[in-house]
Amino acid sequence: MQRDLEIDLLRSFMAVAAHLNFTKAAQSVARTQSAVSLQIKRLEEIVGKPLFERTRQSVAITPTGEALKVYAKRILLANDAALSQLRHPEAEGRVRIGAPDDYATLVLPKILSIIGAQHPRLQIEVVCENTPDLLRALGSGDLDIAIGVHTSGSVSGQIICYEPLHWVAAPGFTDDPEAGLSLALWPHDCASRVVAMDALKQTERTWRVAYSTRSIGLIERALLDGSTLGVMEASCIPATLQIVDGQIALPPLPEVAISLHCSEKTAPNNELVSGIILASFASSLRNHA
Repeated sequence: MQRDLEIDLLRSFMAVAAHLNFTKAAQSVARTQSAVSLQIKRLEEIVGKPLFERTRQSVAITPTGEALKVYAKRILLANDAALSQLRHPEAEGRVRIGAPDDYATLVLPKILSIIGAQHPRLQIEVVCENTPDLLRALGSGDLDIAIGVHTSGSVSGQIICYEPLHWVAAPGFTDDPEAGLSLALWPHDCASRVVAMDALKQTERTWRVAYSTRSIGLIERALLDGSTLGVMEASCIPATLQIVDGQIALPPLPEVAISLHCSEKTAPNNELVSGIILASFASSLRNHA
């Protein structure tokens, strides 16, 4: 007798496929690591083939797992869209969403198109600021939902995913080891800047911050001048730039956590939009597709 694919199993499967780490996947779906491991085992029994190759040091997805990812994304999006529409058929009103400029520019538009298609009477207002300012606005009641970026030591909110950070520059960038580094970074309290500063302390290179801005557009233009370096999350690197990890004498960068923060004030629309963001975010990450 054929067994059906179960939504909860697919959701945990997609988390493991995104993180390739059972601990981080468990955090993202609010389950224990052992529970997620059991879910993957059950899903492998249904499929009849291994979905991941696991060792003590690493997790790799199998060809069967890669094939399942395509269908799992479709199934989960269809499931969540159906439930959203049935539970909130006439959702209307305003929801204020805050996000850093890079996510608001490169990731959020796809999610907003999903919200608009499912709930055309909802009015979405987007605010672009750095994470600390967004969280303050959320606390003061000026925002309903915020997407935040956090270092591994200061994670808060509901974890959506973990993102790799990369050193980035213009195509053709060449490094002069004898010269100081020129940097274009986010403001002082942004997670990627904190990580970059900590990494630079491990080197003997001299450096200066040439640009400090909340604007992904300004950072991109500064890097395209050809002599400046930046630090960006994997899904937020514009196509005009290239990753230069390993090409210059700079240490690797750790991951940052992307989290969802919701107002303490319970509102049906906030819950509705938060659910769509959580369901859609991973599939909207361009470099994690």
